[in-house]
Amino acid sequence: MPVLMITGTGTEVGKTVTTAAVAAAALAAGRSVAVLKAAQTGVGPHERGDADEVVRLAGAVTTAELARYPEPLAPGTAARRAGMAPVRPHEVADRAAKLAAEHDLVLVEGAGGLLVRFDAAGGTLADAAQLLGAPVLVVASAGLGTLNIAELTARELRRRELELAGVVIGSWPDAPDLASRCNVTDFPEVTGAPLLGAIPSGAAVLPPPAFRTASPAWLAPALHGTWDAETFRLRETPT
Repeated sequence: MPVLMITGTGTEVGKTVTTAAVAAAALAAGRSVAVLKAAQTGVGPHERGDADEVVRLAGAVTTAELARYPEPLAPGTAARRAGMAPVRPHEVADRAAKLAAEHDLVLVEGAGGLLVRFDAAGGTLADAAQLLGAPVLVVASAGLGTLNIAELTARELRRRELELAGVVIGSWPDAPDLASRCNVTDFPEVTGAPLLGAIPSGAAVLPPPAFRTASPAWLAPALHGTWDAETFRLRETPT
């Protein structure tokens, strides 16, 4: 798994903190890690972006960013409104492949969901994944309304014959409601892929050393962690 694409069921679901956790766990396992932000939106030229946040939390990772647009919109729309060149899927794939030649693991973080458009031609993160033959990790919100989007994302990946590596809950609440607790069981059923972790709510505000130490406990062995899905399910799902 030299390249892993990371997408979400929407915005603000915890993609960046999940990317940081996967990077931290891989670093702790002795892997060299690079993080590629395909298109950063809503951030000015000298402001901190998602890749900077991954470095702050995870530590010594190589980062790259293909484009940055000032308005918090889909990358294709943000590029058009700013009069700037869009990101193309082949550019994402090319940069990821170059990083993979020098690192054990490359994490490519998308913007929003799987089919958010990079350009006027309709290029997406899914297209970049197809060019690379790379698996896709889906970061999902915990509560009510997430299952439909998770299943639609999984169906689109299968339609494109792309591998869905699994699902990570991007922000697991301290006091999960009934829907969140039921979703622990339902995610694998609706996506046909394993639940590979649950990042606790508030993880991003931990001191970076504490974040790095804790990250493996939030992620399954497939993501270089020690988290056990069955133990989590037995503890969290309602009887």
